[in-house]
Amino acid sequence: MKSLIYTVALCLLIVVAAKAQTKTSCCVKPAADAAETTEATIKFAMLGNDESFREKHENPLPFTLENKKGKTITYKTPDGKTATAYEIKAPKKTDEYLFVFHEWWGLNDYIRKEAERFAQELGNVNVIALDLYDGKVATEREKAAEYMQAVKTDRAKAIINGAIAYAGKDADIATVGWCFGGAWSLQAGILAGDKAEAIVMYYGMPEQNVENLKKLDAPVLGIFASQDNSITPQVVEEFKQNMDKADRKLTVKMYDAVHAFANPSNPKYNKEYAEEAHKLAVDFIKKHLD
Repeated sequence: MKSLIYTVALCLLIVVAAKAQTKTSCCVKPAADAAETTEATIKFAMLGNDESFREKHENPLPFTLENKKGKTITYKTPDGKTATAYEIKAPKKTDEYLFVFHEWWGLNDYIRKEAERFAQELGNVNVIALDLYDGKVATEREKAAEYMQAVKTDRAKAIINGAIAYAGKDADIATVGWCFGGAWSLQAGILAGDKAEAIVMYYGMPEQNVENLKKLDAPVLGIFASQDNSITPQVVEEFKQNMDKADRKLTVKMYDAVHAFANPSNPKYNKEYAEEAHKLAVDFIKKHLD
C-alpha cells in the first residue's frame, strides 16, 4: 500500500514539474524559433506580466486638457466596426497627416496635448491621435497592463488601416508614438506602405522580422534609453542590424535615461532630454513630410 501511495505521489510530482517547465513569462527568454515568430507588438504586450516593467511606470499624475483644439472623430474600420480618434485639423486643406500613438495608459489628455503640440509646431498638417484601446483609459499601471495585453493585433491593425483610409488615397503620413505606441508607430509605418513618409518611435519594441522591415517605405527615427532594461541597448543594436539587412534607413538617438523619460505624466520625467527628443522628432517629421 505504501509503495502504491509513493508511486502515485511521484507521478504527480513529475506532472507538476513538467507543467512548470512549459510555463513561460515575459521574464523568460523564449526559444529562438518562438522569438523569431512572435510579433513585436505581442512581445511588448507580454512585458505587462513583468513586475519590474510595471514598476517603471508609476501611476500618471492627474491632468485635464482645457480648451481642446481638436475634436473626437469616428471612422469606419475594415473589420466592419468603427474606431474613434482625436483629430486636430490643419488650418488649410492638406493631404499631410501625422498619426499619434498613445502609451499603455490609453488615449488620455496627455496624449491629446502632445497631439496639439505637434499640430502647432508642424504647421499645416492634420494630426490624428488614434485610440487602440477602443475608449478604455487607465489611471493605474495594473489596468494599463491589462488593457495593453487585451489588444488584439487584428483589431489594432484594423483601427490603423481605417485611419489610413480616412486620410485618403493621396495622403502623406508620418507616425509617432511612445512605449506601447512606439511599437505601433513602426507597425503603422509598415501598414501605410508608400503613403508613409516618416516614422518616429520612442522606446517601443522594434519589429524583428527582416522581411516585414523590407516593407517600410519611410525612414525611421528611434529614440531610446540606455537605462531601459526592457527595450535594452542590445534590442536596439539588433534593430540596427535588422534594418541594415532590410536596407532601410534608421536614425537612433540613445539617451542616458530610463524608460518613459519623455512622458510628462511620469514622476521620473526628464524634461531636458524630453525637450531635445521632441525637437528631433519635429525636425525629422518636417524634413520628410514636406
